[in-house]
Formats: sequence, C-alpha cells, structure tokens
Amino acid sequence: MTVTRDYNSEALSRPEKRYSYNFDDIVRNYMMKRFAPFFKVGPALELGCHEGQSTVLLAQHFDDLTVVEASSEAIGIARLNVPGSVKFINATFEEAELEAKYNSIFLINTLEHVDEPGIILAKIKSWLQPNGQFYVLVPNADAPSRQIAVQMGLIASNNAVTNGEWEHGHRRTYSFDTLEADLRAVGFRVDQRGGLMFKALANYQMDKALEAGIIDAKYLDGIYNLGMIYPAMTASIYMICSAG
Repeated sequence: MTVTRDYNSEALSRPEKRYSYNFDDIVRNYMMKRFAPFFKVGPALELGCHEGQSTVLLAQHFDDLTVVEASSEAIGIARLNVPGSVKFINATFEEAELEAKYNSIFLINTLEHVDEPGIILAKIKSWLQPNGQFYVLVPNADAPSRQIAVQMGLIASNNAVTNGEWEHGHRRTYSFDTLEADLRAVGFRVDQRGGLMFKALANYQMDKALEAGIIDAKYLDGIYNLGMIYPAMTASIYMICSAG
C-alpha cells in the first residue's frame, strides 16, 4: 500500500518538537571540514536540502550545483539563502528523472527519511559519474546521548524511531553496520568512513549549554577530535563511496 506523505508538514518545526537545532549547524560545518579535501571538480547534486543549510555550504565549493527536494516550502526558504546559480527540482527522489550525471552527490541527514532506501540508493548510483563520489551522512543510532536515553527509558532501543522523529519523516535509524549494508547491497564501494562529534548530550541540551556558555568553541573542537578516536560514539556517521 502506498502511503501519501506531506513533505511540507514533515519539514516544519513545531513548538513541541523542533526539526533542527543550532548544534545541527555546528555538525554541518565540521562535516564540510571533513568532506572538502575529497571534493572533485565538476557538477554536484544534493538530494534533500531542508531549508538550505547544507546547500549554502556546498555552493561555496561547487559552481554547478543541483538540488532535488520534495518540500516546496523548504525550497522556497532555501532559494533565499543560496546563489541564483543553484538549480532546484521539486520532486521526490522516486519521481526525479535526471539526465545528467554528477561527479559529487550528497545525501545529508536524508537517507533515514526515505521509504525504500535500496531503490533510492540504486537511483543515486545511476546518477553518479564512473569516477564520482557519493557522500552520505546520517544521525548515529549508537550516539552516547541516544544510549543514555535508552537507559532512562525515554526510547526503547538505540535504533528505535520516536514519535517525534516519525512526524518529521524519519523512517529508520542507522549505525555503521546497517548503513554500510544498505550501501553495499546496491553495489557501492565504501572508500572512507567516520563519525562527527562525540556526543553525550541531546541536541537541545547542547544548544542550552552553548547558550549558557558552559561549552565553547574549544569544547566543540575537543569533541570533534574525540570523534575521530571513537567514531561509533558520535552524533553523525558518514561514508564516502564510489560506484564500485
């Protein structure tokens, strides 16, 4: 049975459940620090942009950037923040028909939202140049903050999807093994893997600690560096792939 999804509703923050936090922007900035050394010259594709937070960063590196996003409202906001050269396509990944092939494809905090990851990943592989790179980043089911929530009885298991996450479009949670399994199943070769930001606090707690001055830029650099030592204990995990 096909379930109709309201992508505009999923993208919106509500008073009782925010969609994104300041800490998310911090993670994105560190993500670019990790990804940028691997970037290739040529056309790039971003799949899912929300309100353009990652698009702004990618546009600083890629002159030819195309974005596919299912939420028309999210695109409207993203357009206000990025150069006019960025091309937007309002479509689901399942519906999108792209003739071009891309040297770099980015799927940032989005794979956990799709209904059929295998189908989407296979399409992404078909859009990638033979020598191109696919960058995928997802929230980490095994983050210490999440494991603490399990021990507190707030969520059932590390890989559970909470009601709030479901309302914002999450359909699954990933750890290193399940992410790599989905990528390998469609023929991707994983060339690089890692984690971003050792994280013992929930995002809203990180924001409050930053606002109160309890933690600062030095602390953020510290948990970034610690994440390279303990990648499985980070806020987000990523893989950089080639077509295999």
